[in-house]
Amino acid sequence: MSIIKASFWTYPKPLILASQSQTRRQMLERLNLAPHCVAADIDERSVETTAAPDEISRALARHKAVHIAAQFPDHIVLGADQTLSCEGVFYHKPKTTAEARAQLLALSGKTHALTSSAALVCNGHILLECTQIAQLTMRALETDFIDAYLEAMGETIFSTVGGYQVEALGAHLFTQIEGDHFTILGCPLLPVLSFFRQAGYVR
Repeated sequence: MSIIKASFWTYPKPLILASQSQTRRQMLERLNLAPHCVAADIDERSVETTAAPDEISRALARHKAVHIAAQFPDHIVLGADQTLSCEGVFYHKPKTTAEARAQLLALSGKTHALTSSAALVCNGHILLECTQIAQLTMRALETDFIDAYLEAMGETIFSTVGGYQVEALGAHLFTQIEGDHFTILGCPLLPVLSFFRQAGYVR
């Protein structure tokens, strides 16, 4: 017996995700929203003009969505971004194994914040902006464990801020996690879905 995959997306044009993030794409695909993914080629560091994590993530999400929406008239574009901050220091995706190791050592034994924002844009109009924060407490990590962890993760460490994925081996790093699951993965998805339902864009 074949199973027909129902579409929950009722808007006449496909949803555009302003990102090539595999994690964000899979979030939406698992909800049968099947986004069309387009990388937002922007200078993220130049957008970081404030010191507040929520303002930075919100500005980046908005900037990505507006940038891509200009290329796709009448489409709804979802932009999302995430910042990691700990004791006033911001961390980005590590570019090298040494940088990932340094980040984990700096976060070891401390609680850091993941601030995730989403923006929905269509034809230059901002339909929704939302931000949520999660608090993650990392256990004290031994250097030999960090080295073993980084070796097991491989190049995956370069695809995520902080060099970890809590949905995978990264769960071994933490003693406590407080916050919405989707926020931790990089997109406050529940407010986005609530907007889609209220607007009649999903079933």
